Amino acid sequence: MRSTSVSAAPRRGRRTALTAAGLIAALALTVTACGGPEDDEADAAPGGGTSQAADTGDAGSGKGGLPTGLADRLKEHGIDVDQWKDGGWKNWDRDTWLSEAKDFVNPVIEGLWKPDRMKSAKEADKTVTTKDAAADQGATDPEPAPVEAVAEKKPYHENAAPVGKVFFDSPEGSMVCSGTVIKDVNHPGKSNMVWTAGHCVHAGGSGGWYRNIAFVPSYNDFGKSEAQLANATTTEMAPYGTWWADWASTSDQWIRGGSESGGDGAAYDYSVLHVKPEQGSKSLEETVGAALAVDFSAPSATEVSSMGAWGYPAAAPYNGLEMFRCVDRPGRLSLSPSLPTMYRIGCTMTGGSSGGGWFRVVDGETKLVSNTSIGPLENTWLAGPQLGRSAEAMYQNMSKTYGGQ
Repeated sequence: MRSTSVSAAPRRGRRTALTAAGLIAALALTVTACGGPEDDEADAAPGGGTSQAADTGDAGSGKGGLPTGLADRLKEHGIDVDQWKDGGWKNWDRDTWLSEAKDFVNPVIEGLWKPDRMKSAKEADKTVTTKDAAADQGATDPEPAPVEAVAEKKPYHENAAPVGKVFFDSPEGSMVCSGTVIKDVNHPGKSNMVWTAGHCVHAGGSGGWYRNIAFVPSYNDFGKSEAQLANATTTEMAPYGTWWADWASTSDQWIRGGSESGGDGAAYDYSVLHVKPEQGSKSLEETVGAALAVDFSAPSATEVSSMGAWGYPAAAPYNGLEMFRCVDRPGRLSLSPSLPTMYRIGCTMTGGSSGGGWFRVVDGETKLVSNTSIGPLENTWLAGPQLGRSAEAMYQNMSKTYGGQ
């Protein structure tokens, strides 16, 4: 999440705790049915035109244990699988930085994301601004009053199991965002899909796909301090394992117009990952025991009484080791009359919370309705895109094309 400047406006008053308590309780009810990380079998929670990841074709096993199509894709770009796994991915030459939607490649490098590497990952400070057919286009409400982020109850697998961290490598080094396990409507109870921000997977118009993208649900499950984690095992940091993105999708608008300081990408700053475990064969939803449905109705902010943002803020005063949440009544934010309106809530979370899900209760069910994209230098609020038809098309394409793999 990169800070962005927006003209000042009178602040809105703080929201009552009533709606906040209702949303938090609903999220907890969604996830507490699952077993803990120590369980061998977690109960599954059955669920009822954008860019897409590279089509690998034949799913058979190829070089390095990769699907044949993926190995071929690497070869097309002059990439040797073994060299890539041995560190060749650190070459960020502009001529070889894979940029187009079809170029996504992310072979598993087992053991790469060790506890120390996870802890040292820096917050992603990219931004976006987008276009969408939003009913509120061009409208901005008064700036919200800051809402102090609250630490999530521990262990996380009992209170917010679908939430986790997204790790990736960029030219600046190891980076981190937040993400959410979402349901796969075409593969109920066996989803391998994660929702995050577009700027957590792709650099936008000035670059290409990031590398070594992986998701860790319920990261640091018991919220241990840095001192307590001095000699942490991988199991302590990643109780449900490390899940590598074998497919990724983000919007064409982000790929073309996203930038570090904004750009014509933010309202389309979202991404869906299809993941597979570094070890094992069970689906992500079966392993975690929970997943959230996505609400693509893009309701006007004026119609929603409460939204909550969850994530792992990593920039000061936070250190990225704990999960936090903010709940507020959303307002509207327009970065330009020509761009779609975004949701905005008061929140003190910082970078690292980027990509974290925004949730609301719909007919008694907690659903993902947005994700953290941008915020101001003062860290007093967060803004996220509305998820409409384009976002749903991206999701459906990922589910139908890759969901069963």
